[in-house]
Amino acid sequence: MLKLGGQFPLGSQIMKYRNFGKIDFKSSALGFGTMRFPVIGENSAKIDESQTKEMIYYAVDNGINYLDTAYVYHQGQSEVVLGKILKDGHREKVKIATKLPVWLIAGRNDLDIIFEEQLRRLQTDHIDFYLLHSLNEEKWSKVLDLRIIEWLEKKVSQGKINYLGFSFHDQYPLFEKIIDSYNKWTFCQIQYNLLDENEQAGVKGLKYAAQKGLAVIIMEPLKGGKLAHAPKKVQEIWDQAKSKKSSVDWALSWLWNQPEISLVLSGMSNLNQVKENIKSASKSEINSLTNAEVSLIKKVQKKYQELISIPCTKCGYCLPCPKKVNIPKIFEIYNEIRMYDNLAEGIKKYSSLNPEEKIENCVSCKRCESLCPQKIKISEKLKEVKKFLANDK
Repeated sequence: MLKLGGQFPLGSQIMKYRNFGKIDFKSSALGFGTMRFPVIGENSAKIDESQTKEMIYYAVDNGINYLDTAYVYHQGQSEVVLGKILKDGHREKVKIATKLPVWLIAGRNDLDIIFEEQLRRLQTDHIDFYLLHSLNEEKWSKVLDLRIIEWLEKKVSQGKINYLGFSFHDQYPLFEKIIDSYNKWTFCQIQYNLLDENEQAGVKGLKYAAQKGLAVIIMEPLKGGKLAHAPKKVQEIWDQAKSKKSSVDWALSWLWNQPEISLVLSGMSNLNQVKENIKSASKSEINSLTNAEVSLIKKVQKKYQELISIPCTKCGYCLPCPKKVNIPKIFEIYNEIRMYDNLAEGIKKYSSLNPEEKIENCVSCKRCESLCPQKIKISEKLKEVKKFLANDK
């Protein structure tokens, strides 16, 4: 592996690289998703820049060559902080992917305004990989109505974008339709993990895109962290395996086992997560799981489906709430109560929230529901959580 930033790979932790569709680029098996940077306090816009810089430098110095951000991540600050961190020479060592927030585009003038702002934020003159963000039926209709692909192609011809792709949050028929509608897609990004094998684009979409020559990038490999800490009933199944791995290792190994996957994004929040995920990536292989391990994983998938109450991935697209309700945190607390059967701890966590963050402030405006990639009926679920906490206190 190339020596980067004055540091050598640690021990045997040498990054593995994979083909990226049909283009002349080998992506690191692990990509760095910048949606979950460490923050100061509970405000996602206040990124801890010192910690984040240390994490990014370590990642790049140990072989990660693909960094994924977006206009809306960390309430607009992810691109800004990433631009600051990369400006001292690391920019040339990585590929940057960012995304066009289709839902914020009211007219064609907005396209240039937002794109130029992204270039300024990232302190770069071009974007390596540019995605239409979080496509669904409504957003795809807007892409067609505003001729956004025509605009994208102009940016490519100007050298401001190298490759075009899209991220996706809807059902398989639309996924296939989007791929077939444009023959110059280079890559796509789908939510795919142990719990989402048959959700959204799913394994069918994964195989279809790869068959068409697209690089397939995986987001939410740990389903918003749900797969990182196994509940007791799940851990009992993992413990049956001959090969001893952490829950994270199992989840990532399941993904890297599949030849259609080009890159797995991880939204890492501290340096230890970066180190552990790089260690896991250094052992990644295609078709490496045994039949017994595949069978064991199927048992784990079934058990998780029985335990998860609300399919929130803590992506934060629902924020900021007009009434400041901390939707992802509330759902996280509720899921943990149900999954780990620890009501007292959950009530303690909920009580520690700021008063304005609590469910009582929800006015059921449903703005969040139009933004949720998981199609969660958030207003109803908040009422469910409120009733549950009230009954069990």
